[in-house]
Amino acid sequence: MKITHRPLIAISRGLVGAQSGQPRADTLKHKLPELHHPHRYRSAPLAPKKSAMRYGFFWSLAAVAILTMTHAVTTTAAQGVTPEQSLPQGLLPSDWPWWRGPTHNGEAPRGQSPPLSWSDQVNVQWSVNIPGRGHGSPIVAGDRIYLASCDEPSGSQSVYAFDRTDGALAWARQIYASKAMRKNERSTGASSTIACDGTRLFINFLNDGEVSTTALSLVGATLWQTKLTDYIIHQGYGSSPLIYRDTVIVSADNKGGGAVAAINRQSGEILWKRERPPTPNYSSPVVHTLHGREQLIMIGCDLVSSFDPASGETIWERKGATTECVTTTVSDGQRIFTSGGYPRNHVAAIRADGSAKIDWENEQRLYVPSLLYSGGHLYAVLDAGIAICWNSETGEERWKSRLGGNFSASPVLVGDMIFATSEAGQTHIFRATPDRFEALATNALGQEVFATPAICGDQIFFRVAYFEGNIRQEKLVCIADLKK
Repeated sequence: MKITHRPLIAISRGLVGAQSGQPRADTLKHKLPELHHPHRYRSAPLAPKKSAMRYGFFWSLAAVAILTMTHAVTTTAAQGVTPEQSLPQGLLPSDWPWWRGPTHNGEAPRGQSPPLSWSDQVNVQWSVNIPGRGHGSPIVAGDRIYLASCDEPSGSQSVYAFDRTDGALAWARQIYASKAMRKNERSTGASSTIACDGTRLFINFLNDGEVSTTALSLVGATLWQTKLTDYIIHQGYGSSPLIYRDTVIVSADNKGGGAVAAINRQSGEILWKRERPPTPNYSSPVVHTLHGREQLIMIGCDLVSSFDPASGETIWERKGATTECVTTTVSDGQRIFTSGGYPRNHVAAIRADGSAKIDWENEQRLYVPSLLYSGGHLYAVLDAGIAICWNSETGEERWKSRLGGNFSASPVLVGDMIFATSEAGQTHIFRATPDRFEALATNALGQEVFATPAICGDQIFFRVAYFEGNIRQEKLVCIADLKK
């Protein structure tokens, strides 16, 4: 088993302009240690960095159907960010800078009190139209909110920045003018969530048969664009960028044989790259601190794999999970928890000590919404609208309750409360306790919701949709306690 790899190099701080570049000649290939369960991959040459393109402002509305894909995130130890994985300079713990929040596991910043009651008219601080459509979540960094969107009639893909105070559009940057791709009726051309490292924004798009990562400045200037892999579409694409130290880790599993790679955040240079099995899959890379070391976890493609996020070398691997997974993996610090929905429904606890032993497994369908971990227990909202609590060590079911409706957005943990939003726009708030199911509130906003909300600074930022006849309009809505 081989890996295509580049030595990490120190690059001075500062923004890099849009320039063409070629891979360094000193590419290294390293023999990997024997796997727990060997699986053959072919060695991949590094893809040249693609010239960054600058495009102008683009507004548009769309009315097409959707599929929520998972998002790539970096997750540290189950209880929060470790010293090695502290937030990049320029970000605050009160921000929501990437998929699943600052601690990367769906837990909102602590010490806040978002409202527990809202509607289309109650506790709406502001509401603005979003051009196009997408399933990527809004992110929050400082006084800005960022999200990606796609005008599916034209196939253009763009990034938008809104003012956090009043929702006013700050800027828009068109990344591609056409050729966005989707196949499943529930997919979009903008299902990836942006990641912010405090000075740059990173976004993945599938366009014209390839997946690339684009870096923007905080005022919308294109800094670089790097191709990850060619992509044979099966349903769609939705993997989000993962901030890890000085790199952004990106992935794109697909029927043509995808890839996972680490890209230097300043230059756009690929530092290491691993090819993936040729099967469709929608799960994303995630980093956990497990048994004293950081592990980059990938699930799906009928494998559960652990890589060194600094080098791409395999730590351990086993056959498992299922072919197509969507959820972002969580951990209790000892195990990782996989889930998938095609062709096999499953939730499994796998030891991350190198043995890759399955501690427990069940056949629940947890395909799209990701899990939450808190205090020795897992909390799930199944796609079919059933909330469940399991003991993370044994898999014992502590309680189960039907919420109703279908779910694609992942739940968010706020203190000891869980916020879970259905596709119909109903957010169920219930207690994160293993003792019993304790419902606290149910609130409705919008007519269709697929994106996970961002909850920070006592505010909730929803990406929702409304219908007027056959016309679908997405909105970005800020919910806050207006009585404070």
